[in-house]
Amino acid sequence: MDLGGTKIEALAIGEDGTELLRRRVATPVGDYEGTVTALAGLVLGLESEIGAKGSVGIGTPGTPSLSTGLMRNANSVCLIGKPLHGDLEAALERPVKLENDANCFALSEATDGGGKGANVVFGVILGTGVGGGIVVHGHALAGANSIAGEWGHNPLPLPSGPELPLLSCYCGRLGCVEQYLCGPGLAADHQRTTGQALKSADIAANAAAGDPDCDATLQRYERRLARSLAYVVNILDPDVIVLGGGVSNIDRLYVNVPKIWGEFIFSDTVETRLVKNVHGDSSGVRGAAWLWE
Repeated sequence: MDLGGTKIEALAIGEDGTELLRRRVATPVGDYEGTVTALAGLVLGLESEIGAKGSVGIGTPGTPSLSTGLMRNANSVCLIGKPLHGDLEAALERPVKLENDANCFALSEATDGGGKGANVVFGVILGTGVGGGIVVHGHALAGANSIAGEWGHNPLPLPSGPELPLLSCYCGRLGCVEQYLCGPGLAADHQRTTGQALKSADIAANAAAGDPDCDATLQRYERRLARSLAYVVNILDPDVIVLGGGVSNIDRLYVNVPKIWGEFIFSDTVETRLVKNVHGDSSGVRGAAWLWE
């Protein structure tokens, strides 16, 4: 299952990788108890339809704290401080594997998606929030603090001009990459600059149709994305970076960002590939299934 900010998707996958059944429901926004009930109900409903019981993997925003087991770092703030893992295991009466949604996305795309065959894959979600996941030789990295890949809450590199003063983030810090590169952040930047309230998809469509204001907004976005990904390349040096989330559907990113990021990468050549996801917004739910080997 994939617990998103607006939807919960559940997918039953056979041991051979065959997709058996898929269901989606709206996320009970701001309702923790309703979210637990919806997740458990989806599992039990799928199993009832299929006539078999399965293992359960769930991709969530944020992760459980290693010290308390309570959820943290979630842009779905109703989850923060809640024992989601334990509550789900109690509701379903079985072990549940719970992992950050960006790690699930990265694992899916590294297994049989845009990063298939690569040794090191960095998966990026550019949606209602910004997340990152790292897969090395087919295994998602968690890290000593269970925050590997939490790229969205690093500060935006080299902020200047309209990027100042730094934007505040729900995490309590200033200038997080997420506030500039998430879909709502792209829309907010356009509105601050032009006074026009447009969604990110409309900005992209208008830019493609020749709107100079929308094109300028995307140019600013591309440069911010290039700077931010360059820091990842300098540290991780991945073979492939795979983009997911709604903003990943802006095709010009895959051409323009690699033209820019070389300015900020500590190498005379850049072999890292920037690619679009293969499985769309279903990558997270597929990766959650792959948590069980």
